[in-house]
Amino acid sequence: MPLIDIGDLTLNVDMPSKQSALYSAIQEKILSGKWPTKAKLPSSRLLAQELALSRNTVTAVYDQLKAEGYIESRRGAGFFIQLLNPESYLLTQPMQPLNAAPSAETKPAFDVKLRNRPFATGVPDLAQFPYRKWARTLQCHADRMILSGQNDIQGSVNLRSALSEYLSMSRSVDAPSHRIIITLGAQQALYIAMNAVLEQDDKVMMENPGYVQMRKVLNRCGATLSYLPFSADSGVDISVLGGFEGKVVYLTPSNQYPMGCSIDTNSRMKCIDWAVRKNRWLIEDDYDSEFQFANRPYPSLQGLAAKFYGAKANVIYIGTFSKTLLPALRVGYMVVPESLVDTCLSIKDAIGGDTPIHVEEALAEFIANGDYLRHIRRMRHLYQGKHRFFVEQLREQLGDRIEVLSQEAGLHVTFRWQGGSDAATVKRMLEAQGITIRTLDYYCDPDTVDGMEQWVHRTLVAGFGNSSLEDISRGIHALAKCLYMQTS
Repeated sequence: MPLIDIGDLTLNVDMPSKQSALYSAIQEKILSGKWPTKAKLPSSRLLAQELALSRNTVTAVYDQLKAEGYIESRRGAGFFIQLLNPESYLLTQPMQPLNAAPSAETKPAFDVKLRNRPFATGVPDLAQFPYRKWARTLQCHADRMILSGQNDIQGSVNLRSALSEYLSMSRSVDAPSHRIIITLGAQQALYIAMNAVLEQDDKVMMENPGYVQMRKVLNRCGATLSYLPFSADSGVDISVLGGFEGKVVYLTPSNQYPMGCSIDTNSRMKCIDWAVRKNRWLIEDDYDSEFQFANRPYPSLQGLAAKFYGAKANVIYIGTFSKTLLPALRVGYMVVPESLVDTCLSIKDAIGGDTPIHVEEALAEFIANGDYLRHIRRMRHLYQGKHRFFVEQLREQLGDRIEVLSQEAGLHVTFRWQGGSDAATVKRMLEAQGITIRTLDYYCDPDTVDGMEQWVHRTLVAGFGNSSLEDISRGIHALAKCLYMQTS
């Protein structure tokens, strides 16, 4: 079999990190056929020496290429180009006749690299996922014939049992397994919850700025929306609940997205009292609760409600593995009161969209064996370091021109500045340099943006989960240049 000569393999210095540059360079060689199928790659030690990289960087790239199916490893022999290159068989847009001009209405294909590049929000550190362990666990369950037929629409009983124990221990959630429903991500859980408790034109209150996808769900359900007031200094103002005669209040109480603040225990109790007194519903989206860095996270609102009111606590609890593991897993869950289990299952049955049962079984084993908790602890330490470095870089390069609004938690930092260019302009300038970032007004109801305070239009939300320290340093340096350029 042919041995690959490193030859003219070069790294693009414009890439956000050496690791991403090496990955792209090798991927291009494979997809273009310049490195043929079954050829043996250089050893990680040799490649690191030739390109003046750390061996850890090369090993991480090889592991990523292997996980994506480009290469395979053979014990004692090294890494080899695989027969099938996934991109060769994926069409990103419909085929057109050779002489046909592209339509002006054709939407550009979804750019995975663009969505996951430095400062993109909602993306965990994709390089730190235990791919090998997960692949072994997944393969064990993929080979089980008993899982190949029809399965419980509520989700794997093993996963629900493992989740019940984990949620009770880590988040104080009252979650017996028969009241847990496994969903295709948090989005499906939100859709099921809203359809279970809402009628057309029912009133719903949520945070603004808030979770954009939730607003889409509510619009689809025909709900009438109103908003909880929000202050940069004091966070969500729940005092307006006393006069709210609607059906549902949606909250992200552990780490409000995108402002990054928590709702304290007194305010949580006021929300719970409102729901019980008026026989209304609370939807608790426990976003980023696992990644609190300065303090221990508050126990779940749902668990607090169950402790004081038992079955009268009208709280639906929603969670996901997208931030703690991988977004691509698309596994979420909801914990619902006894009275809603059958209704929610009926809605899920109607809309379809189950996660593959062998993925659920693998995840159940991952949790039960303690691998999930160990991974969370490791990532919490990693993200805490990234968060600290991000804030330090902001203060070092921009000083008191920048004010950090978000708490020490989660996978993003929300910050604002006074005077100079607005956030939309800075965003466009950063995008031209390969940095994905979001403006705060992206998370606001478009009909309310014009009436908001001016600081909202000079606030950015930056994700650091999938950004290396090098990415963070480079990105904030670019941010500083943009801001200084606009005020000089």
